[in-house]
Amino acid sequence: MKKLENKTTTFSDRIQLPFFFETNKMLEEIEALKLKNFIYYDVLPLRSPAYMVDKSLPIPPPAEDYADGSWTDWLDTNELKQSKYLSSVVDFFREHCTVTLVRLLRLEPGAVVAEHKDPTLGIEIPKSVIRLTIPVLLNNAVVFYLNNKPVPMKTGECWYLRLSDPHKIINSGTTERINMTIDLIPNDWIKSFLINK
Repeated sequence: MKKLENKTTTFSDRIQLPFFFETNKMLEEIEALKLKNFIYYDVLPLRSPAYMVDKSLPIPPPAEDYADGSWTDWLDTNELKQSKYLSSVVDFFREHCTVTLVRLLRLEPGAVVAEHKDPTLGIEIPKSVIRLTIPVLLNNAVVFYLNNKPVPMKTGECWYLRLSDPHKIINSGTTERINMTIDLIPNDWIKSFLINK
């Protein structure tokens, strides 16, 4: 009898997905939100735990494990509801996967995000979520390092990054950097773009 080989599923630490989004439309809607001035780092939730969006909802009981996003329901914020194109980006993924947290992340000129790890953001981790990153506004001096190697992201692209690994961001430019991040509970659809890449 022939012995079956034990195949291990492998994932790269960075994968550009075959999706592209119109950053001119995204920026137009971001500007319409009239975001406040900020120092260093700014986070605008577009999709959040339901009780944070609708204050009439009860706070969920403590969970044994918060990693996979199933500990709460998730709702779109008013900022996402009033942003037609940003909503369409989220809806594209929502048609295929469970979308949990969605945010706009802004980093001021000259700012550095020190190297760190996000322990639950990797496809190999059981009961994890994965984070997709869509750069919306960049300058030539923004560098995202993952495992000490730059990730060559461009605006409008969509990337999976294994953020459970060490990563840091340096914005040496004179303009802010804006990324849209979308957290998903992994399923077969999204895994099909990530396996053995």
